[in-house]
Amino acid sequence: MSDIICVSQDEIIHQMKLSCQFPTIVDSIITRKIIINVAQEVGIKVETEELQKAADSLRSLNQLESAETTWSWLQKHCLSLDEFEELVYYNVIFSKLAEHLFADKVEQFFVENQLDYAQVVMYEVVFDDFDLAMELYYAIQEGEISFPEVAHQYIHDRELRRSGGYQGILKRTHLKPEISAAVFAATPPQILKPIVTYKGVHLINVEEIIKPELNKTLYLTIISHLFSEWLKQQLEQIKVEYSALAPSLGNGVVA
Repeated sequence: MSDIICVSQDEIIHQMKLSCQFPTIVDSIITRKIIINVAQEVGIKVETEELQKAADSLRSLNQLESAETTWSWLQKHCLSLDEFEELVYYNVIFSKLAEHLFADKVEQFFVENQLDYAQVVMYEVVFDDFDLAMELYYAIQEGEISFPEVAHQYIHDRELRRSGGYQGILKRTHLKPEISAAVFAATPPQILKPIVTYKGVHLINVEEIIKPELNKTLYLTIISHLFSEWLKQQLEQIKVEYSALAPSLGNGVVA
């Protein structure tokens, strides 16, 4: 095809509608307005040094290591330099407002929910036969066979067999409820009695429970979670208020 195909703004909007992305875009616009309005209300200001640091982080995140790669990236995303600066400014406002609203609530949230941030180091073999799993469990308890030997004999996946059934370092949310309850109640190192799920019969070796610490990474995770939940509430409140006014406003979009 040799003809040049042009895409208009109206066609972009039409495609957003056809791909059912319009509600998501509208929510994003409203969310941005909420953040900017509340930041202004509480008097948050952005310093030049903060903008520069955020711009550098954004370039690093997207591997924009030269003026040429930066320009290409801007063209790809149809961004002008002013719009790039607006994007950086919005990122800074987002972070500063989250800090302003929730910095003093992170520690309490961590204390109340620290079980959700605990991690486990575990190994697992999944059987189809419950009786076989129980037999091997008792054999391990009696010292007749070791868990690594069971893993080597009964795991079919080659890489998983080589690692002895190692599942990695997992959070509670990574596990099925019936498994996580038993795993995080264990006293490592401990072999758990076989647990039945729809996937089969799980024979699990709990090597270590890693207690959570409120380090910088977890701090940022929690404050981001609190801020996101707050934004959802603000967004829902606006939608409820709009729904109440909708009969008198017609079919306009919330702005």
